[in-house]
Amino acid sequence: MSETLRAERDIDDQDLAHLRRCIELAREALDDGDEPFGSILVDAAGTVRFEDRNRVKDGDATRHPEFEIARWATAHLTPSERAASTVYTSGEHCPMCSAAHGWVGLGRIVYAASTEQLGSWLAEWGVGPAPVTALPIRTIAPGVPVSGPAPELADEIRGLHARLHGRV
Repeated sequence: MSETLRAERDIDDQDLAHLRRCIELAREALDDGDEPFGSILVDAAGTVRFEDRNRVKDGDATRHPEFEIARWATAHLTPSERAASTVYTSGEHCPMCSAAHGWVGLGRIVYAASTEQLGSWLAEWGVGPAPVTALPIRTIAPGVPVSGPAPELADEIRGLHARLHGRV
């Protein structure tokens, strides 16, 4: 069985509900002139502890929600709480966010759309590559459990990115 198919089966209804919140945050980001990415941190009891959206429009390209989650978690959670938590995100972590996630010892990552999907959409629309090479989370943080993408959410994520790039 492929890694992607195995990961897809790891996403349950509760995961999908959290991913839908991430998409709402991504939509908020886009409505505010930012790139459409949103993420939440959920503790072992299922409580949302932190949520954020992309905030890169003012020039700080490190203001990704996954990076903000890593910063917040180090200040507010113990190492064992971080390891037992799950980060849900509208798009697969970039290398910077994957590294931050691994360095601070956060637990599972669940994403709605993969880097591969986003790259394919951008290429289709003639959008040039990002300044940093896209790599799968497992390449950067191989010990982190990862689930995604969620095929049932792909059209919605694609639509947000299409809107960002004037393809709607």
